[in-house]
Amino acid sequence: MDTKKILAAYKKQGARVETKARVKLTEKKDFSLWYTPGVGVASLHLAKHPKDARLMSVKKNSVAIVSDGSAVLGLGNIGPYGALPVMEGKALIFKEKGGVDAWPLVLDTHDPDEIVRIVKAISPNFGGINLEDIKAPECFDIEKRLTEELDIPVMHDDQHGTAIVVLAGLINAAKVVKKPFGKLRIVISGAGAAGTAVAKLLLAAGARDIILLDRAGAIFRGRAGLTSHKAELAELTNPRREAGGLAEAMRGADVFIGVSGKGLLKAEQVASMAPGAIVFALANPDPEILPDEAWRAGAEVVGTGRSDFPNQINNALVFPGIFRGALDTGVKKITTATKLRAAKALAALITKPSPEKVIPDLLDPRVVKAVAGAVR
Repeated sequence: MDTKKILAAYKKQGARVETKARVKLTEKKDFSLWYTPGVGVASLHLAKHPKDARLMSVKKNSVAIVSDGSAVLGLGNIGPYGALPVMEGKALIFKEKGGVDAWPLVLDTHDPDEIVRIVKAISPNFGGINLEDIKAPECFDIEKRLTEELDIPVMHDDQHGTAIVVLAGLINAAKVVKKPFGKLRIVISGAGAAGTAVAKLLLAAGARDIILLDRAGAIFRGRAGLTSHKAELAELTNPRREAGGLAEAMRGADVFIGVSGKGLLKAEQVASMAPGAIVFALANPDPEILPDEAWRAGAEVVGTGRSDFPNQINNALVFPGIFRGALDTGVKKITTATKLRAAKALAALITKPSPEKVIPDLLDPRVVKAVAGAVR
């Protein structure tokens, strides 16, 4: 799309979301009920019975979208103002697709302790917390602490939304290429938030042969200089302890999953994969390889995160339904079992998978209901 036209559209539109009254103030008795003196009755009740906030306030249907702007899309650490358009866009998707009132909250701090403190302090207003675009490894600690310390669902969407939609797409892609899911040789480029969560969910779903790569190459048990989270990944993945870079890992692989950066995957590396290759190049806004190039190199199924190519493997298929289901049922945690159910429900919407159709479209009206049902 044309950059000038995009900026002009944003400047003309201004905000893409807004607050909207759900009751009318047409008579004086309306003020008496919904403001003073009626509001005093509600206030005293909630002071004594805070759990009723789920019934009597915005908490019933609201989610905070929290980011520090440290890992925005594929653009890196561009700060809170850089993150704001993305969070507002997610709020728009929450409302339009899931009927969820979501509030973009960008924080001018990268301190994990301060982020946790701020989110805990604002949590009485919300029925869920959607963490977004916070870099690894800080995001792992922030999510873990908030999940343990809050009584509302907390999900880092870059991790788990991505993992759920990747698993859903891969379930169907494996059917297209007629390969057993559990025997797929999978290469994941990128061992940050998304790559880590994708690997763990694929393992939970039955995958056994996964190699993750970071900037230094394949992660394997015994590799020097691994951080704690990468050392954990080394114990869970790369069963043959393969070393080397992406070119070596791709030889004979069945699946490539890219959550890394623009143009990192070369046509010759796709050509070196096993027959019936699956390529999910998910870096945003520019994928690791363009679909036409991957198809020409021999890939049978290709997906990206973008809406202008077939097979959009994008977490927008997941987060509205996850939080819709959680808000409707009062779920306090999004578990691995929940994620597996959501992925299978999403995959099941495609009854006859094909190379151009392994995942539902973002406009498919069945998506939110299916994912929300999996949460329930």
